[in-house]
Amino acid sequence: MPIKVKRIYEDPKKSDGFRILVDRLWPRGIRKEEAEIDLWLKEIAPSDSLRKWFNHDAKKWTEFQKRYAKELANKEDLISIIKNEAKQGTVTLLFGTKETEHNNAVALQNILLKKFK
Repeated sequence: MPIKVKRIYEDPKKSDGFRILVDRLWPRGIRKEEAEIDLWLKEIAPSDSLRKWFNHDAKKWTEFQKRYAKELANKEDLISIIKNEAKQGTVTLLFGTKETEHNNAVALQNILLKKFK
């Protein structure tokens, strides 16, 4: 099940497959009509308190992933949505931050890939 991550500011491509925005907040400067997303799963994003605590600090990355995984344990219905789409083809998790290595979409991708093995 191919699950990719990509900044929403990058040009959409056919190879993205099903595009899911996984941020709680809508990205700045992107009009909803032009976003070319298939689904906005804002409920799967980290809680505000976890997001603010982490603040894309690479030193907190390992702990952030653990805490985020705990939050996702109560969101199996949302994970199932992604899993069902991934069975059909490529899914791309979209995020807005400039931080491309330490963000919730990358953490979610890691968690999903472990779950779907």
